[in-house]
Amino acid sequence: MIRARRARIVATLGPASRKPSQVRELAQAGVDVFRVNFSHGAHADHARTIAAVRQAEAAIGRPLAVLADLQGPKLRLGEFADGMIRLKAGHSLRLDLDRTAGDAARIGVPHPEVFAALGIGAMVLLDDGKVRLRVTRCGPDFAETVVEAGEQLSDHKGLNLPGLAIPIPALTGKDRKDLAFALNEGVDWVALSFVQRASDMAELRALVQGRAGVLAKIEKPAALDCLDEILDLSEAIMVARGDLGVELAPEDVPVVQKQLVRAARQRGLPVIVATQMLESMTHSPTPTRAEASDVAGAVYEGADALMLSAESAVGDYPLETVTMMDRIITRVEQDPRWPELMRAEYPVDDADADALVAAARRAAEAASTACLVAFTTTGQTALRLCRERPLQPTLALTPNLATARRLALAWGVEPRVVPDLSDPEDLARVALEQAVETGLAGPAQRVLILAGLPMGSPGAANILRLAHTPRR
Repeated sequence: MIRARRARIVATLGPASRKPSQVRELAQAGVDVFRVNFSHGAHADHARTIAAVRQAEAAIGRPLAVLADLQGPKLRLGEFADGMIRLKAGHSLRLDLDRTAGDAARIGVPHPEVFAALGIGAMVLLDDGKVRLRVTRCGPDFAETVVEAGEQLSDHKGLNLPGLAIPIPALTGKDRKDLAFALNEGVDWVALSFVQRASDMAELRALVQGRAGVLAKIEKPAALDCLDEILDLSEAIMVARGDLGVELAPEDVPVVQKQLVRAARQRGLPVIVATQMLESMTHSPTPTRAEASDVAGAVYEGADALMLSAESAVGDYPLETVTMMDRIITRVEQDPRWPELMRAEYPVDDADADALVAAARRAAEAASTACLVAFTTTGQTALRLCRERPLQPTLALTPNLATARRLALAWGVEPRVVPDLSDPEDLARVALEQAVETGLAGPAQRVLILAGLPMGSPGAANILRLAHTPRR
């Protein structure tokens, strides 16, 4: 199964979509990467979900990736004695470490790190910003606040501190257990939530030890202050617009999204744009026009992938939502101006391998070129080619199934597993056979082959070869 589009689709699996038959239908409809959200569900549920993805992969004959999304240190309120309270502007509300049930005057916040970060005048956002509090007095175990906006609060709502770096580990005890489980299940990517500093990603990499790709979720404004350092330690990023949009002004979110996509593209890191892409389709069979434009905008920016969350996990129309996203992406990529936008930001690099990859992209602009073929062991050669955004599909041939699965996230890459090659003379033969077998090349068409000698050496792309498929 070959995708007719370059941008990829990430879909979250949940109660509405995790049965094996449903996962297979979603894969056939266009999902390339399946997200398993460790904020919800038990390990037994996740094991069955991952097994369903592997079954779907075998059924459709195309590598599929599993993305394990760790919950991270989500800050939440405690409980209210009556389950909720009513608020109005000017209302006084004390936050403290007391775990007893709260009331209209106080509520527990079981996170000492919150009070360590607060100061007089600081803003506290609750329930995704629906309630705004201003700190008037605070100490190491309490904060007196006044309500600036909001009408009600209920149990366990989320808490955000805009503009403040919270001295809290990115990996909680729960995350470490979830990570060990996910790696044992053979997931392909691990996403770290609420990344604030480069050391967060360094800690994740030390635990993963190359057993999966590591992805930084950018959802805290503090991460923007050290973005380069975070990218240095990441193999992909996610523009997580949910929490990011809580702590940033609405008008800032589109600008930050473009900055993050551009930064990832320049480095050749896959980038996912996520949150509320087609949110109305959680309960509606069709999206709003604004949502369709939002999806299209991310495609025009050159994002590697677009993600569905509640729409596919708990929505009423998961299959229809994936089909709609596939239709929007495909339509954008048929726009005569789309190639011009993909060419607008070619990266420049002096490294020999990158120069060869840039030459391959330029050579591929000839109308007679059907596709590019990248032989890769670790996936780096295919990702370097992907960074150039060639308009022809890239067939990534690798002897490693794990590499093929990780490349399912990469823009325009069609990953396939082939036997390990030791003889350079086999390169052209295998490349042409696979190009024809997958339908990416027809009779007497040109194929560009990128590989490295000695065979199997990671990151050693040093051969660019032209070959032609046989005539009928």
